[in-house]
Amino acid sequence: MKGKAWSGRFQEETDKFFEDFSESVSFDYVLALYEIQASRTYARALKKIGILSEEELSSLETALNDIARDIKEGRFSFSKELEDVHMNIERALYERVGEVAYKIHTGRSRNEQVVTDLRLYLREEGLNLKELMLRFIEAILTKAEQNLDVVFPGFTHLQHAQPVLFAHWITTYAEGLRWHFERLLDWEKRNNLCPLGSSAFAGCGFPLDRTFIAKDLGFDGPLLHSVYAVSSRDFVTEFLFILSLIMLDLSRLAEELILWISPEFSFIDLPDRFCTGSSLMPQKKNPDAAELIRGKASSVLGNLFQVLSLLKNLPLSYNRDLQEDKPPLFQAIKTTKTSLLMATLLIEGLVIKKERLTQLLKEGYLLATELADYLVTKGIPFREAHHITGKIVRFAEDQGKKLEELTLEEFKKFSTIIEEDVYEWLAVEHALLRREIPGGTGPQTVKTYIQSLKSQIETWKAGLKSP
Repeated sequence: MKGKAWSGRFQEETDKFFEDFSESVSFDYVLALYEIQASRTYARALKKIGILSEEELSSLETALNDIARDIKEGRFSFSKELEDVHMNIERALYERVGEVAYKIHTGRSRNEQVVTDLRLYLREEGLNLKELMLRFIEAILTKAEQNLDVVFPGFTHLQHAQPVLFAHWITTYAEGLRWHFERLLDWEKRNNLCPLGSSAFAGCGFPLDRTFIAKDLGFDGPLLHSVYAVSSRDFVTEFLFILSLIMLDLSRLAEELILWISPEFSFIDLPDRFCTGSSLMPQKKNPDAAELIRGKASSVLGNLFQVLSLLKNLPLSYNRDLQEDKPPLFQAIKTTKTSLLMATLLIEGLVIKKERLTQLLKEGYLLATELADYLVTKGIPFREAHHITGKIVRFAEDQGKKLEELTLEEFKKFSTIIEEDVYEWLAVEHALLRREIPGGTGPQTVKTYIQSLKSQIETWKAGLKSP
């Protein structure tokens, strides 16, 4: 058969500019192996209802396997004139087995083919993403375990707030990724349903065994609404949303690393191999890897909104606009995977400047809350204790003293109930031990949290299976 698959209806040849404008094979070639996988299963389903003979099925399967091998080995040439990945595979099949290649399209539409291919593709990319997420979480937990003795000035509003274990602070990012991993597991339940058999939108006119098709492709079952199956892209937008959440967390981590390596903070150092210098200023060591993660996050957020905007006003069922969902999806996946790996390498190479952090714990009146809590234990309502402590802090600032440097007599100017035991409360170790509560920064609590998450990771790793 010459010409386009739909050329029988038309009297004019397709305009060359329009052909270039409308082609999608320049990006949807990524789906080629999934297209072959789905075509192989569809051929088996056609054999089950007598459309294909055993001999025809065998020749088609052999040819599809040969095409797949050519693609993997880089010998397959995709043509823009054939419009998309589906027609490229069909033409290659025709060149190998002749007219029987066109039998495989019986009752089948590209509308269902592309969503089937996309779901298969995302199932595999979801697995790749999960592996990278677990590696990142493990890197965070390892760095936390290596620095369980490091105390860190915790921040709110970028101001010194309370002392916290560095391990507790940095594992915030492990906890965030943990929940994004959970979201991915939940998304898989909705992605792993098979559209094949929905045809253009009304359902196939041949009695296909859709349960067989779904199971043969590793899906949990068929999608049970044909219009929804071909016109919905919620499985794409949900995946993009998860990618956006991951990149938001990576961007926040990158921002902290950028701050921490600056001379003003000087909390950490990063390996030279992940930094760059200046073409003008010889002394510079720039945290470009972290800055790029922060910058790339905006791209992924944009990819999500690009697809949401694409879908906003589309009438049912399939529209050609849906072709444009793939470039932002493919870009977001690549960006998130490379950013996850880069962030992992940064965490693995991060070095904490412990002496600097120890010095900073003496600044910023980090133990003011402890003093207020001390007053509460003496029977003073918290709001009043807060007010008294604020006055003490102001006095200490005026005197150029730290809280623990104030004399008992100076403390008593503000409250006569303050006794010698106040100095026990004005110690970082005491503040940490008071927070041995689930979710807190107590040393034993943090150790228990790390061990619990490590155990969960091992369970998840054992459950990772290739599609």
